[in-house]
Amino acid sequence: EVQVVQSGGGSVEAGGSLRLTCEADQYNYCLGWFRQATGKEREGVASIYTSRGPSHGTTNYGASAKGRFTVSQDNVKSPVYLQLDNLEPEDTGLYFCAAGGLMNGNCGLRATQYRTWGRGTQVTVSA
Repeated sequence: EVQVVQSGGGSVEAGGSLRLTCEADQYNYCLGWFRQATGKEREGVASIYTSRGPSHGTTNYGASAKGRFTVSQDNVKSPVYLQLDNLEPEDTGLYFCAAGGLMNGNCGLRATQYRTWGRGTQVTVSA
């Protein structure tokens, strides 16, 4: 079974940046990033297609992430990064990466698509 390990996160002031890292022992199809704030449901942030081929690196973003967050992977054996820029207090939460397969040919942002989850890393943004 695939194992995923997260790192990064921390505390910054509004407008600051952080980078999260997710490493898997194998990359099959999709790697997604999710976040969960206290008292709220888990939200899909971004996903990336991690398998070999012309679709490698294809990304998908949630509404809250567009224009501010960037998910990337240099090659099929590299870690997956989530660059968080122009952070806002509303971005505070526990961020998870997860590995999963394709759904309808895409790497979506529904948690049910992903089977293997990291432990989560805290991101705190102060006003």
